[in-house]
Amino acid sequence: MGLVPSDLTGLGQRNSGFYEHRRSSVVLNLSGLEVFPGDLLVSDGAADYLCHPLLLLNSESKKPRWPFSKRGVQGKDKHKHISDLKDCLSSLKITDFRDYEFHSLKDKTWNEVVETHQKLPTNQLDLRKQQEAVWELFTSECTYFLDHLLVLKMIFMNTLKYLQTHEYLLDVDLWRLFANLEELSQTSFGFVNSLFHIFKDYVDTSETLPSLDFISMLTKYFQGSLCQSHQTYCLNYSAAVFYLESLRQREDFGIYLKWCEQNEQCRRLHLPELLVAPLHRLTRYPLLLKNIWKRSTDSTEKIMIYSIKEKVEKSIWDLEGKVKWLDNFQKCRHLQEIIVWPPLWDRDKRFFIPECLKHIFKEHMAENILSPTNRHLLYEGKLTLAESTRFLDVYLFLFDDFLLVTKTKRNKKKLGGSDPGLMCPSLIPELQTVIKEGGSCMVLDQPIPLDRLVVRGLDPLHMSVFGLRNSFLIQHENSYRQCIAAFLLQAQTENIKKTWIAQLTAAISCFTKSQETKKMSLFTLPAESSEI
Repeated sequence: MGLVPSDLTGLGQRNSGFYEHRRSSVVLNLSGLEVFPGDLLVSDGAADYLCHPLLLLNSESKKPRWPFSKRGVQGKDKHKHISDLKDCLSSLKITDFRDYEFHSLKDKTWNEVVETHQKLPTNQLDLRKQQEAVWELFTSECTYFLDHLLVLKMIFMNTLKYLQTHEYLLDVDLWRLFANLEELSQTSFGFVNSLFHIFKDYVDTSETLPSLDFISMLTKYFQGSLCQSHQTYCLNYSAAVFYLESLRQREDFGIYLKWCEQNEQCRRLHLPELLVAPLHRLTRYPLLLKNIWKRSTDSTEKIMIYSIKEKVEKSIWDLEGKVKWLDNFQKCRHLQEIIVWPPLWDRDKRFFIPECLKHIFKEHMAENILSPTNRHLLYEGKLTLAESTRFLDVYLFLFDDFLLVTKTKRNKKKLGGSDPGLMCPSLIPELQTVIKEGGSCMVLDQPIPLDRLVVRGLDPLHMSVFGLRNSFLIQHENSYRQCIAAFLLQAQTENIKKTWIAQLTAAISCFTKSQETKKMSLFTLPAESSEI
C-alpha cells in the first residue's frame, strides 16, 4: 500500500457522469460558477457535491446505515462480523509511503542547503531573503503533502477501500468523507515536486545563477488546478465532518477509525485534524506569497507575485460565497422534505371544495416555494402560539422575503430523511431533534410577505394577567392594510422574545429597502430616444 510517485499519475480521475445528468430548468447566475439553461448547477467546485446523497433526498437515502440490518446479522453473527473485520485489518500492512527525494529537505533551512552546496551569496542579502521566502513555501508544502494529504490517502482512504473490497463498510461513501482527496494529492505533489526541481537545478549547477526561476511555476499552479482543487474539497468539508460524526456511532466504523489513528505515521493526529488541513493550507497561501513579494526587489517580479496573491485571495472570497450559497441551497432542500403544505380545504374549514375540483388546486401546491435558490433563511426557532382554547408548539421560518408559521407534528413512522447521516449539518439542533423524532412541520397559514408583516411588542404587565409572558404579536395585512391574520406568540425567555422582534424588524427593513431600490431603478431607466 505504499505510495510512489508513479501512483500519483492516476489520481484525481473521477467519473464525469454526474455532469451529464439533466437537472431542473432553473437558470442561475453566480460568481465563479458555470451555469447553463436546463441545469440547476454545473460547477467544477460544486457539481460533485450537489450530486451526492446529502443533497439528493430520495428513495436511495432511505436505505439503512447498518449493514447488519440489510443482511439480518444479529447476535452471534454480528460478533463474528466484527471479529472478521478485526482480522481483516490485522492482515493489512502499510509500508512507509514517504520515500520521496524531497522528504529529507522538509525540516532543513535554506541556510543549511546553500552552505552544503557552497552557494551562499553573501553579497546579495536581498536575494537571500527572497530565496528563504520561497524555501518556506516549499518546505511547508512538503509537510502538508507528506504529513497530511498522504496520511489521509494512504492510511485512511486506501484502508477503507481495502475493507470494501473485502465486503466491509460497503455503505460508507468515500466521496462524502474524503471528497476529491486524490485530485488534491496529485496537485500538491506536482506543485512541491516542481519547487523541488527548481531548487535542485539551482544548487546543482556549477555556475552561480543570479536568482531562482520560480515565477512561471507559481503562475501555472496558483492560476491553475491548485486553488480549484482546494475549493472543491472545502465545499464538501462541513458535510464530511457531519457525516464522520454520524459514522462514529457505528461499532464497525469505530474499529476501522481506531486502527487507522493508531498507525505511527499519523503522529497522533486524528481524522478530524487531518480533514481540516486543506482549509488551513488554502488560507495560508496568500501569507506565504505576500512574504515572497515583500522580499523581492525586482519590480516586474513584485507585480507578478502580487497579481498571483490577489488571485488566490479572490479564490478564497469566491469559496466563501459558494459555501454560503451551498449551505443555503442544502438547507432549503432539506426544508422541502420536512415542511408539509396542507391543501386549502384542510387548512381552512370555511372553504368547501368538491372532490371533482380538488385536482385544480393540487396542480398549484406550494411545495416548490422553497425551490428558488436566491431565497435565504435568516432566522428560525420554536415558539408557542396562543389560541382561543389551547397553546400550540409552532416553528417559525424567517426568510428574506416572507415569514412561515408551522406547527411541529410528531409522526409514528419516521421520515426517510431522519437518518442523522443524511441530515443537513447546517440545520439547528432544535430542528434536527424534530427530524430525529420522526416529526415534520405543518404549515398553519399562507406565507406572510415581509411588506405585509407587522410586529408589535406587548405590555408585559397586561399580558402576564392572561398567563402570557414574553409574548409579542405579528399581523398579516393585505394590500388594503386590513389585518387578515394575527398570531400571538410566546417565547421561553425575554431575551428570545427580544431577539425575534429584532430579527423580524431587521428583515422587514431590509426587504422594504430592496423593494424601494428596485422601484427606483425602474424610474431611472434611460429615456427612450426621440428619434425612434
